[in-house]
Amino acid sequence: MFDAVSIIRAKRDGRELSGTEIDWIVQAFTAGVVPDEQMAALAMAIYFRGMTRSETGRWTRAMIESGGTMDFSDLPMATVDKHSTGGVGDKITLPLVPLVAACGLAVPQLSGRGLGHAGGTLDKLEAIAGWRADLTAAEMVEILANPKIGAVICAAGANLAPADKKLYALRDVTGSVESIPLIASSIMSKKIAEGTGALVLDVKVGSGAYMKDLGDARELARTMVELGNDAGMRTTAFITEMGTPLGLTAGNALEVRESVEVLAGGGPADVVELTLLLAREMLSAAGIDDVDPAQKLADGSAMDRWRAMIDAQGGDPDADLPVARHTEVVTADRDGVLTRLDAMGVGIAAWKLGAGRERQGDAVQAGAGVQMHAKPGDVVRAGQKLLTLHTDTPERFDAARRSLDGSWSIGSESDTVSRPLLIERIVGDSR
Repeated sequence: MFDAVSIIRAKRDGRELSGTEIDWIVQAFTAGVVPDEQMAALAMAIYFRGMTRSETGRWTRAMIESGGTMDFSDLPMATVDKHSTGGVGDKITLPLVPLVAACGLAVPQLSGRGLGHAGGTLDKLEAIAGWRADLTAAEMVEILANPKIGAVICAAGANLAPADKKLYALRDVTGSVESIPLIASSIMSKKIAEGTGALVLDVKVGSGAYMKDLGDARELARTMVELGNDAGMRTTAFITEMGTPLGLTAGNALEVRESVEVLAGGGPADVVELTLLLAREMLSAAGIDDVDPAQKLADGSAMDRWRAMIDAQGGDPDADLPVARHTEVVTADRDGVLTRLDAMGVGIAAWKLGAGRERQGDAVQAGAGVQMHAKPGDVVRAGQKLLTLHTDTPERFDAARRSLDGSWSIGSESDTVSRPLLIERIVGDSR
């Protein structure tokens, strides 16, 4: 018979937990036998002591087994999914999912809502009139099996890794969110329970990402790739740059509008580049190497899938997107080259304008956010528009402007510091 105090002490003192100890405490916590304060103590011990690959894998499996799993094996096409650790202006899921479906795969994309400076995919899509995030498993399968759609973006069901949802809420208020084994387990328990055949991860690093340090991003990516491959799901990861916002918008309806531009064959170069990079990796993971996703953007196939997907989830793809009632412009104070535009500053500004939330359950403004008129490397003139701030509540402008203080620099071309969008590709090893 196990007890929580002995397990907490073992991890506190650096001992590797056995599989049966992990199974017991996750099950007991989910059932309410182990109280929050004891699980919080264990999470903090894990934060300081870490977990081995074996422990992390068993912890992830226990999270999965706390609830149900999904099964897409009866679908007529292979399934593949993508997960991003989140950033500012990261709207890639929106054009990517219909694009990959247009290439012949089924894409069951379970997404979340935003918290703080990082936007949530579901918040963005809910800017579309009528669109709904909550689907039953049967509805998901019906849409995915439709040869004219093959793509879903929706919320994860309550029965998918419920232990993780309960533990994350506890970690969020006790200072143990930043544990790499627990982050990896949280993400991968839901992705493995989802049951897709392959997964591509986009791990962001930089000021606007949760991982600020390349070494930490690399460790997180490797841990998640190992968890996926050990579970029999072909998994690879990219580490990508998030020191500068992606694209030219940060905010819900603003990002939907930009995503539609990409699907129409236009859009910002960095958004198109990352969308195609991830699409090609997803196709490769599913064994498809004779389809060019760029062609599917050019010929309108991806746009057709987008419209069909939005319609299937109750949305009107032709509806006008919400527009904020008030705008304010931020201009360049001198001539020169924009050498830096900090993702975190822009993300916090969008949040302060109403695009994000402080607590789960808070409402967001569909039209709020930041529109960027220049990116690092662009020549700007004094008085030229750099940013346009959008909100329904103009009293938010002051806080947004304060969060942007020091977030950009204007100098000479030689001062521009930039990293390539793709930093590294991570492929798992075999045990």
